[in-house]
Amino acid sequence: MELNVAHELGVLKRMSPAELRAKYREIYGDESRSGHKDWLIKRIIWRLQALAEGDLSERARRRTEELANDADLRTNAPRARQPAAVPQQPLVIPTGLDSTADSRVPMPGSVITRQYKGETLQVHVLTSGFAYAGEVYRTLSAVAKAITGTHTNGFLFFRMGKFGGGR
Repeated sequence: MELNVAHELGVLKRMSPAELRAKYREIYGDESRSGHKDWLIKRIIWRLQALAEGDLSERARRRTEELANDADLRTNAPRARQPAAVPQQPLVIPTGLDSTADSRVPMPGSVITRQYKGETLQVHVLTSGFAYAGEVYRTLSAVAKAITGTHTNGFLFFRMGKFGGGR
């Protein structure tokens, strides 16, 4: 059987996830637990190629099992990071309110506190930024990103103002 991979790929990409699941069931003889379109396409095209050109050799199968048995698997979750001490910043009390300042941000010198993954996080509000874990960040979103590792709205993460339901 001659397989035109480019043609088959084009056909699969035009299918809906439900159609892809039916195709998966047809060629594997089993239901797919996934409805992710790209994953289904990859699995289906691999199976079509294996059926057309031959599957892995027995030697290759044994080798992959050996590699899987020798793999170092993590059995414990990573430990939580211990936050470094925040350097003491001089308390600067403004003489007047800046009309351009965001009303959701507390006055400089305030401390924003939040419980996250069993830790109490403390962010010090500075006149030009925020101090957390020995670093100074320009925005609350930058602090939230440093904590979570993902892009996160700082006001939402710290539950402040319009996004977080009040202070």
